Amino acid sequence: MVAGGQPRYACLILLVGEVPVTSGPGDEMAAGTAGRGRLRASHADREQVIGTLKDAFVQGRLTQDEFDDRVGQVYASRTYAELAEVTADLPAGPTGTRPPRDPWRATKLAWRAVYAIILPAIVTLIVIPGHTTVGVVITTTAVTYLLFWVLGVSVMVAARQEKRFAGQLPPRSAPGAGG
Repeated sequence: MVAGGQPRYACLILLVGEVPVTSGPGDEMAAGTAGRGRLRASHADREQVIGTLKDAFVQGRLTQDEFDDRVGQVYASRTYAELAEVTADLPAGPTGTRPPRDPWRATKLAWRAVYAIILPAIVTLIVIPGHTTVGVVITTTAVTYLLFWVLGVSVMVAARQEKRFAGQLPPRSAPGAGG
């Protein structure tokens, strides 16, 4: 202890040699094998490699027989080096890129719920005349909801069609066609 009552710690860090660096999302296993090749692999490590094999199978990089053989090799592997051999000829990460997720998705879903459930109820309450029978209330409610839902579905279909065909030019007429 130092005179002020505070503990004093000393730490000596010495780094010698090379440190493996990962360059992509799927390179963790490959980088780990450089320093841990003789270490025993865990069940979670084997499951991670099987996940990589499943992705490669879905992408068409492996046949069913190759997939089955490699899964057998994974379960027979005891070390990181043996696991790395199973996926050595496969690319490290996914080949296709996913479109970025819409950050306003939850808000859009909430507004759709308001449109589909709450707004028709409010319109129904406004439209229903005073001192009516139960049959008139049920009929008015059903018609109002039906109108809102048909309108909502048609807007969604139109928006999807617009998104699908956005950026595509209309077909050209054949050269030499009169007109």
